[in-house]
Amino acid sequence: QVQLVESGGGLVQAGGSLRLSCAASGRTFSRYAMGWFRQAPGKEREFVAAINRSGGSTYYADSVKGRFTISRDNAKGTVYLQMNSLKPEDTAGYYCAAKEASVSADLIFTRRVAYDYWGQGTQVTVSS
Repeated sequence: QVQLVESGGGLVQAGGSLRLSCAASGRTFSRYAMGWFRQAPGKEREFVAAINRSGGSTYYADSVKGRFTISRDNAKGTVYLQMNSLKPEDTAGYYCAAKEASVSADLIFTRRVAYDYWGQGTQVTVSS
């Protein structure tokens, strides 16, 4: 089992940047593919970005492509989401998620139901 704790959220003006972190504890972090999701009030939780176990492959939702960057540091047990050129529509609770993945299939997962573990979330608010 792995425990996930997000940090780095806050209030920022449109056009600004934030860097979210998700620290994992418990089992070996490199066993897990990781993802970021977000949920705005009244809306379903949606995929934002994902990274495979090794960190060699990433995938983004179209709405954030070119503005957000997901990365991981397996030695530190942390996954990051660098968010640039933020827009008011990026306002949401941001959640990291972990999916235990096999070495032989070092995949990326974009579906919410694929993930086994979730953090409590960190709020990002972008003012216009």
